[in-house]
Amino acid sequence: MFLDHRLAHRKAYLINLLARMCAELDITESRLQQAKERYEGVARWLADGEHFLLHDLSIYLQGSTALGTSVRPIGKNEHDVDLVAFMPAGTTVWTPAYIKKVIGDRLKAHATYARLLEEKIRCWRLVYANEFHLDITPAILNIACRNQGELVPDKSLREWKGSNPRGYRKAFETRAALVPVIMLTKAFDESIKSRADIEPFPVTSSGRSILCRIVQVAKRHRDVHFEARDLALWPISVILTTLIAWSYERCVRAGVYDTEFDLIIAVLRGMPDFIGRTLPDGSPGWHIPNETTVDENFAERWNDDPDKAHAFFTWHAKAVADMENLAHVDGADQVRKRMDESFGPRPVDAAFTALDNEIASARRSGLLGVAPLVGLTAAPAIAAAVPVRNNTFFGRDCG
Repeated sequence: MFLDHRLAHRKAYLINLLARMCAELDITESRLQQAKERYEGVARWLADGEHFLLHDLSIYLQGSTALGTSVRPIGKNEHDVDLVAFMPAGTTVWTPAYIKKVIGDRLKAHATYARLLEEKIRCWRLVYANEFHLDITPAILNIACRNQGELVPDKSLREWKGSNPRGYRKAFETRAALVPVIMLTKAFDESIKSRADIEPFPVTSSGRSILCRIVQVAKRHRDVHFEARDLALWPISVILTTLIAWSYERCVRAGVYDTEFDLIIAVLRGMPDFIGRTLPDGSPGWHIPNETTVDENFAERWNDDPDKAHAFFTWHAKAVADMENLAHVDGADQVRKRMDESFGPRPVDAAFTALDNEIASARRSGLLGVAPLVGLTAAPAIAAAVPVRNNTFFGRDCG
């Protein structure tokens, strides 16, 4: 098998840069623990309320923080932490507006929460400045869902709509656990007779799966792309996450890839294949179903505003093109410039600084190696890394 090792090393370097960029954008473990302590306190306060609908209430994470795909919004220090306030005593006898009011009234009765509280259309928000904000959405059991799904308020607060955050998370984590087959591993096995106990790629040193990182890369590219455009048109995160997860599963089950970077390109390229053009009733319309519950279409807003669908496909074409072109840019300075344009200078600068420092430190210690699965890494992390000289696979020394 022919493998262009220079190009493979370049892609490995890009993978490491992207991983460190995502780590810079991610919510830190300490901040996540702080958020957990805060929302557990909120749950106790709500559950101790006198109103019977609050009895046995529980709060749990949903969305990007729960999935490990969080990306800090551009120009902000606060992460969005989405929460579900599940109320076992709630039924559809009560309107969403009423149940939301019950939660709001209880939060307003707490001196600190009242000061931090903001009302949103479907939820309540507690704003911890320069840390995070907690969005608390009420939910009740959906007896029509066989997957133990829930009902949450629609935008009008007059109707309940199906949802299943816990089921969605389980399905996402099942796909994230799938291990891709990377041919670069075999090439290095043949050349250096590496041991058979080398661990596959799916978990990076940060603990995030490659699926999580692909979602973060796509979300950040979307954020930058729409920053100077109509934000009302940008594709919501659950659409990106769903399409990427489905594409990732297909790619991993059906394909073999030279490098992890090639896998990322294939996953992003395949996203539109999972967008339905027909609604369940047979009528034409955009359809991206929530596979874990009934009657939830993530693309329902596209059917109300066709410009949203057009905006998705325009962004998607640019995201794929930008990522494909990145591997063929000559010179580390040009790579940095292209990444700045696609992802913004702040996280890119942090990624370059972090990786350059790690490479320089490892080189001084004589531990720098090109690892089969994660590009450049300190040798102790992977048993069969190949020692290398100062790298020049971008045309000059990148260290």
